[in-house]
Amino acid sequence: MSYQRRLIDDELDELLPGLAAISLDGPKGVGKTATASQRAATILRMDSSADAELIRAAPDQLRTAARPVLIDEWQRLPEVWDAVRRLVDDDRAGGQFLLTGSAAPAGANIHSGAGRIVSLRMRPLSLAERGVETPTVSLAALATQGVTPIDGDTAMGLSDYVAEIMASGLPGIRGLGPRQRREQLDGYIARVIDKEFAEQGLRVRRPATLRAWLQAYAAATASTASYTTILDAATPGQADKPAISTTTTYRDVLSQLWLLDEVPAWSSIGAQFTRLGSTAKHFLADPALAARLLQLRDDDVIDAARGTVIGPQAGGILGRLFEALVALSLQTYSQVGEYSLSHLRTRNGDHEVDFIVHRGAACVGVEVKLGASVDDTDVQHLLWLKQQLGEDLRDMVVVNTGSRAYRRADGVAVVPAALLGP
Repeated sequence: MSYQRRLIDDELDELLPGLAAISLDGPKGVGKTATASQRAATILRMDSSADAELIRAAPDQLRTAARPVLIDEWQRLPEVWDAVRRLVDDDRAGGQFLLTGSAAPAGANIHSGAGRIVSLRMRPLSLAERGVETPTVSLAALATQGVTPIDGDTAMGLSDYVAEIMASGLPGIRGLGPRQRREQLDGYIARVIDKEFAEQGLRVRRPATLRAWLQAYAAATASTASYTTILDAATPGQADKPAISTTTTYRDVLSQLWLLDEVPAWSSIGAQFTRLGSTAKHFLADPALAARLLQLRDDDVIDAARGTVIGPQAGGILGRLFEALVALSLQTYSQVGEYSLSHLRTRNGDHEVDFIVHRGAACVGVEVKLGASVDDTDVQHLLWLKQQLGEDLRDMVVVNTGSRAYRRADGVAVVPAALLGP
């Protein structure tokens, strides 16, 4: 199978020649090894007993191996991290090491690698990387050039976005048939619960409680629900609930496994805002995982014949899953462009903007709408933000499921999700 180039390849093209060591971090199945292998002259797999034993017995192999050296699943032999760090101390030449891992090692006594090993987050495939459409609107252009002409058409509609949510952005899963994908995703979740928590040093005494917590977290996708609220939703009517410290540990382990990709609250540079919320928005690494935890299929949320949502309850969860798909894409595009992604919500809830793409004081406000049309109520918080920030707000965008990209008379850009790219 030919390699499918990723946006992170653009980052590696720029960074690897000048940096001695780069670690690609992300959940299992995201494609880290495939991407790193394209650049490696030597591949050492720490989940291979032969390769791991070789490095234990003869660590000088790392010094003499042809560069770049890929050390795959490095967390299986955590001491290799410090070995790379020491080699970089001796030689700062670029393009020496790539490390890939799907979990931060539990309890390993290793140096942070700061100043020697640079970490890059690798995520499931964004919409632009899936090849479903050719983007016509660049996020970087919106952020740097301000109000620019917007155009483009797409045949993607609501049912296509639902299909993309369910298909997964994990390369090895999305090419399967619908039933096969569901089985693979269910198996992925089961392995996290049954195996990977234990590998991270946490023995789960009540797997059913962890699964219920994950389901409640999935239901809270794109919200700022408190972890107490999520726990209550996971254990309705139960007097003997897990301690908050237990569910905090759930969150910590899922973060170590790169399965959470929460969007932090925005902190404004300057004095325009004094009462902003501080709670992150909840997202799993892949919207398809949230859909499977909730046991949702395409026909549970959409009438394929009519191309319409089935009822308000299905519309509510589908709207949050669509926002998660957009969030995944924005996270990827922002990282490539060296921007940060946040969300804005005032403490009293009077105003909220789904996403803020920002670098320094300059930013772009992004709202997400599950629907093809955009009216004045959909842009009111963006226009309020413009009043607060003035020229620092470079552009205002509504990402939707429509067929055409255009700019409204009030300056807000309307962009179908499939047409937005890095």
